[in-house]
Amino acid sequence: MRKNKRLVLDARTLLLEFLAAVTHGRDAAALFAEDGAVELPFLHSLGIPWRHQGRRAISELQDSLAGLYLDFAFKPEDTHVLIDTPEQVFAEYMAHPTARATGRTVHHLFTGRLVAENGQIKLLRESLNPVAVAQALLPGGVKDLPDPEKVIFSVSPD
Repeated sequence: MRKNKRLVLDARTLLLEFLAAVTHGRDAAALFAEDGAVELPFLHSLGIPWRHQGRRAISELQDSLAGLYLDFAFKPEDTHVLIDTPEQVFAEYMAHPTARATGRTVHHLFTGRLVAENGQIKLLRESLNPVAVAQALLPGGVKDLPDPEKVIFSVSPD
């Protein structure tokens, strides 16, 4: 009798699977380790939570994209893997969604570093332009952001 072996996915495959499931929270979160995390450090500058750890938090984050954008998705032709090892991958990928709140189309270029461990995502750290996020989502664009303080952190100081 043969035991059913679980296929161990490499970092590149995990990233491509994640991008395909990006607005399907439960499916996206299932690719992560129990303590896996998604980080978007530069969202801190907009006052948006930037670190989401655990499958539930990741699922909620990914589901929230469908609430913010009408058609958030990544096409394979807009995904370019630049560094590829079994445990880590670094890529650029672009989405072209329309913001629900404003009706504005934004062309979000992401860069992402994914760390795989035991066939699951341990960490996905993504970067994108927070000014473009504000321009797309806020009715007055960046004018709707609070006035700057004396000391500004582009990422969380901790």
